Amino acid sequence: MLVLMFQTVEEMDGSNHSGVSEFLLLGISDIPEQQQVLFWMFLSMYLVTVVGNVLIILAISFDPRLHTPMYFFLANLSFTDLFFVTNTIPKMLVSLQSQNKAISYAGCLTQLYFLVSLVALDNLILATMAYDRYVAICRPLHYTTVMSPGLCILLLTLCWALSIFYGLTHTLLMTRVTFCGSQKIHYIFCEMYVLLRLACSNTQVNHTVLIATGSFIFLAPLGFMIMSYVWIVKAILRIPSASSKYKAFSTCASHLAVVSLFYGTLCMVYLQPLKTYSMKDSVATVMYAVVTPMMNPFIYSLRNKDMLGALGRLLLGKAFQRLT
Repeated sequence: MLVLMFQTVEEMDGSNHSGVSEFLLLGISDIPEQQQVLFWMFLSMYLVTVVGNVLIILAISFDPRLHTPMYFFLANLSFTDLFFVTNTIPKMLVSLQSQNKAISYAGCLTQLYFLVSLVALDNLILATMAYDRYVAICRPLHYTTVMSPGLCILLLTLCWALSIFYGLTHTLLMTRVTFCGSQKIHYIFCEMYVLLRLACSNTQVNHTVLIATGSFIFLAPLGFMIMSYVWIVKAILRIPSASSKYKAFSTCASHLAVVSLFYGTLCMVYLQPLKTYSMKDSVATVMYAVVTPMMNPFIYSLRNKDMLGALGRLLLGKAFQRLT
């Protein structure tokens, strides 16, 4: 299906249906001095994101004590965040530094596909992690049996399949949209709402499908996470010991923080009518597109003794190998 999608995009790139062969990513600012500041800021954030998520993946991979369902999903979340920022930030950095702001029609839709798919994948993995925490706290005696390796792989495969389908649906629908007006995108990457605002054909189908599929991919998992945490809170309140309550809640604190950051920034951008979408929403989009993937490794490691220990052993092991 992916091959078919990219073949379709290439065919559309060479046809006149879209009305344009390329777009201009103008970014957040066109002032040279501000562009230099933005370049170094986004470069720093990108490097921190890459290093942080790579360290999380390596620490989980090489430490047998972290080979549990929770860290299995965390490693995949880090991989998704790493892929997510790599899909958008390098192109933006090249545009800021070289002043070549053009992106081809096929390149724009390819970027859009990965952007949409990876946001959906991030969300679904977070929902799966909420289920893992529910089983760990509400059904601790059955945790090993319920969260078996087979189920973990099945859940992750389902997350990938749904996110790929979600991305394909919206990207293929976008190939049917005609762009005959301005080719300038006052943004840092090819984003769904921005492209729909540039369209000169009827986008009602795109908007309807966006709401319908978005409700399923985002609101349903959010509802599931809320219900999971309702049961988790009830289970924690039944624990007699205060120290045990704190220990149980601390295993969920990092996940709750990431979910709040993810949905908070996402709602700022997408819970509004398409016609009201404007440049003021760029800050919120930068938050979920850049800041959230950068913050996730810090959130999951700073308050997690197991993760801090694994990172310490990983870094000390590498340092010892160099000395010897």
